[in-house]
Formats: sequence, C-alpha cells, structure tokens
Amino acid sequence: MLRVIALLALAGGALAQPPAPIQNIAARKTVSLNGPWQTIVDPFEVGYYDYRWQPDVEAGFGANRKPRSKSELVEYDFDRSPRLQVPGDWNTQRPELMFYEGAIWYKRDFDYSLPPGRRLFVHFGAANYHAVVVLNGKKLGEHVGGFTPFNFEITHLVREKGNFLIVLVNNARKMEAVPTVNTDWWNYGGLTRDVQLVELPETFIEDYSVQLEKGSRSRIGGWVRLNGPRLQQNIKLAIPEAGAAVGVQTDAKGYAAIGLDAKLSLWSPENPKLYDVALEAETDRVRDSIGFRTIETSGANILLNGKPIFLRGITMHAEAPYRTGRAWSDADASTLLGWARELNCNFVRLAHYPHDERMTRLADRMGILVWSEIPVYWTIRWENPETYANAENQLTEMIARDKNRASVILWSVANETPIGEARMRFLTRLVERARREDSTRLITAALQVHEAGADTQMLDDPLGKILDVLGCNEYVGWYVGLPERADHILWKSAFDKPLIMSEFGGGALQGYHGDDLTIFTEEYQRSVYEHQIGMLKRIPFLRGTSPWILMDFRSPRRTLPGIQDYFNRKGLISERGQKKAAFFVMQQFYESLKTAEPRP
Repeated sequence: MLRVIALLALAGGALAQPPAPIQNIAARKTVSLNGPWQTIVDPFEVGYYDYRWQPDVEAGFGANRKPRSKSELVEYDFDRSPRLQVPGDWNTQRPELMFYEGAIWYKRDFDYSLPPGRRLFVHFGAANYHAVVVLNGKKLGEHVGGFTPFNFEITHLVREKGNFLIVLVNNARKMEAVPTVNTDWWNYGGLTRDVQLVELPETFIEDYSVQLEKGSRSRIGGWVRLNGPRLQQNIKLAIPEAGAAVGVQTDAKGYAAIGLDAKLSLWSPENPKLYDVALEAETDRVRDSIGFRTIETSGANILLNGKPIFLRGITMHAEAPYRTGRAWSDADASTLLGWARELNCNFVRLAHYPHDERMTRLADRMGILVWSEIPVYWTIRWENPETYANAENQLTEMIARDKNRASVILWSVANETPIGEARMRFLTRLVERARREDSTRLITAALQVHEAGADTQMLDDPLGKILDVLGCNEYVGWYVGLPERADHILWKSAFDKPLIMSEFGGGALQGYHGDDLTIFTEEYQRSVYEHQIGMLKRIPFLRGTSPWILMDFRSPRRTLPGIQDYFNRKGLISERGQKKAAFFVMQQFYESLKTAEPRP
C-alpha cells in the first residue's frame, strides 16, 4: 500500500512512514485519549520552524520543554494553555477560531503499564489535514489527508508514568493538496475523530478482507495479514451461524488467501443481516459483524443480490446536527441516518470525503446503502505527481477501512472535475487502483453534463467509459433557469450504464415563506423538487437519486446576510433539525417508489 512517505514533504525533512492502519479498532483492547487536550495556536508555526525556516519538531514545541531555572527562556507552556475537546473541530469550540486556518498544537498526558510481550499503538480516526505526531519528545511520523485513519507504534517509547503525546495539526489549504483550496464546505481543523491507544500481541491480525467473491452468492473470499515476528501461523476463519469455517496458513510475509462456501442470508435494505465472523490466529483473535451481498450492473440496471434496485437516496456532509461542526459521535450518525430513513431512503451519498466509521457501521445495521468518496473535488493539480500520490493514498485508506462493510457499494473517485487529458489520466489511474484494491464494488464519480440543444442534457464525459455507474450533478431550476425549465428537458447518455442523479436541488431558509418564484423561500425550493421529480421520471436509464442535501451545512462561500450567514441552505432540513417543505415532497416521491418497478 502506498503510504505517506511518498506524499508531500509539507513541513520539510523526511517523513516517517506510518504502518498500515489496523483493521477494526473497535474489536481490540483500547484506551481512549478522547477528552480535553491542551492546545497552542501557532499561526506562524514557530513551534516547528526556526527563524531560518528549518523544521525540527523535536527541538520545537514537540519537546514540551520546561524552564530549568527562573532565568531560562521558554516561550510556550502547554500546561498554561487553553484546552480543546477531542474529538472535535477547533472552529466551533472557540469563536475566535471559527475562520482559523493554520497550525494548532495538541498535548495529552497519559500513563500506561504495558505488559511484557505486548505492543502498543496510537490510533487516530482522522486529523484535518496534516498531522505531525510526537511522543515523549520523539517524532513518530506524519500523515496527510483529513478524513482517513492512521496509527503509529509506540511500544518502545511508552513509559509507565508521565507520557506526553503531542500532535501538530495544520489545516491550511494548499493548491497541491486533496482537496485543493477551493471547496464548498467548512475546513474544520483539528483532531476530528477518536484518538485511542491500542494494545495488541507481539504478532497480531493487522488486516483482513471477508466478502463474497465477485459473481458469487455463496462463495466467500478474502485474505488475512499478520504483523509481528511470527508471521507464519495457522489461521481459522469461522462464521458459526452459517456453519462455515476454514483453516489457512500464512506465508513468510504473514499473508494468506481465504476461501470457503457458506449458505447465507444475503444482506439488503430489507434484510440487513450481519454475521458474527471470527478470525483466530495462534497469537491473536478478532471478531467482526459482516454482511454478505453482491452488487453489479447489467446495462442500465444496478443489481443487488441479482435483482434490480432503485437507489432512493440523499447526499449528506459530515456536519453535526443541531450543534454544527464536524460530525463524529454515535448520536450524530444515528440522527443523520435516522433522518435519511424517515425520508424513505435506502441509500446515502457521503460527500465529499470519507465520513466517520460510525456512519458505515451504522448503515450496515440499518440496511442503508452507501456511496463513499475521496475529496478529488472540482479542480486540482492533475499533473502534479505528489498530488496524485496523495489522492491515491486517501483512496486506499478509505477502501482499507470500509472494505468489509456490506453497506458500501460505491467507491467514488471524483466530484465535478473539468474534462481534460491530464484529468483523464489522473482519474483513470485512480479507478484502476480502486479495482485492484477491491474488485467486489462498483466505481463511480459525480460528473457534469453539457447542453446538446436547448432542451437536451447529454452525458458523454469520457470518464464514463471506465466507470461502472454514472453520477451526475445538475441544478436545473436553481443555477440553470427557473424550476419549470425541468418540464421540457430530455436526457441522453453516450453509455449503456445506470445513472444516479447524484446532486440536484435548491436553497431555502427554513421558515422563510413567499410565493414559488421568490428565491430562498421554502416554496421556491419545493417547486424545484416538484419539477425535478417530473423530469427524473422521464430518464429511462436513471437508477438512483441523491439530491443535495440532507441538512444545511456551514460554508464560507455562502455569505448572504440574513439568509445564508455562512451556511449552504440547500438542506431539506435546517441545521437545527427543522424540516422544510421540500423534505415532504421527496419523502412522498420515495414512498411511491417503494413498491414500484426499479425506475421512477
């Protein structure tokens, strides 16, 4: 797997390579480091660079220095500095940090008595965007990318008493980054997901994949990989409820392929069946809850377990309901997916980056299908090899985390990217990498269309040739004409493939009323949806919809006073949880599709 060492040397110096992310942290022995961390806001990064702009985190704030006498000059002190809650973004915890983009240092003290023969890792669910991690004054490494997990081993550095873990997090936007400087969501900075200590045996089950083989409904395939000094071991995979088990032996690299037959009740939105799966090595064991289903296409149909399905969806950001800020908790996931279920959805598009693992695991239990994507968004540095390496790393980390989740059926490699040769080369490589990492799921991207005549929308982006499912974002009635324009539009496609209308809709301030031609009223938004539904019903190759968006979310692009106030108002629900009129229009449409044929 491509690791961060191949990415950007954003802070100068060599990057220490993190080990592969450990699979299924929730099933391991963990100690939470969540809670208040001491923090230092460092806009000039004086804790990292000296006055000659030479980086040295171990000589800077990472050293956690204390004056040895009353005369020694030390110009920082974590212990006298304010605190921030982890997980959480810094923007919504202090008013003065709402628009802050730059560096903030985090420090957490802990004790840990590590038994002999055991190993210890520190695991981060995510840190936005560039993290430098130091334990007890020694740099562990760095990670680039704001939405995927990473971990470092600390076995030989941890002490029984008085450990200090320091993390420098920098969310400054950069042209060569993924995403680039121009987005339409809030750049929430900080340690935005769980931080945990993970205790493991000397040789442990580092990663595994357990899913139905492509094209089969009874043959389970996959692999297991060990980490440690005893890499050659006997491994047993058991699914007791299915009466299935198999034994394998890992090779000199700690790897073994897995294959077994099982009579399974297949996972679906109507039957979100999860099996207890146990993997047992000679030195370790781990359990997981895994569903088994097939997903494929045939012409313009999407087939779940061999049967056509229409994806009744909604798009959502990882924006916390009620309080706003980055969503991360069980309550956040339950509220957001609960609203999707209330809307009569069987599908969600998690835009525009991997959401917290709580979302995909809860989607497994609720029976909600998932589109997951990386933030290759709008326009990035297509010809920059470091940018590509960054994007590919985020893709592989996303797949690595969620490859065993039955709910995830679509990996998306891009959103609204401009057509061009460099972009095509970039995205083709990403698609190929995604298929090498996971051959069992479908690949998509959110494309744009062009007008082929006054009332015809044409889908012919060349990227469509290599995608399994076409996504398309369109805003007829909002950015393009008035709502009734949708009544006359016909859709054509150059590809015999299913289409998900991955975005459509319009904005409204909840509680703002007027006639259906007054922009930003609930009536105007409702009219957009009513005319859109009529148009969608006329698209013969349409197999899913995920309008934009479930809930209003913060965006610095949206400045209109009294209406937007730095919120994108296209939500069907306000950030305070109040449903707008368009919610009920979409809810009724989806209700009508529940018992209909797999096309509207």
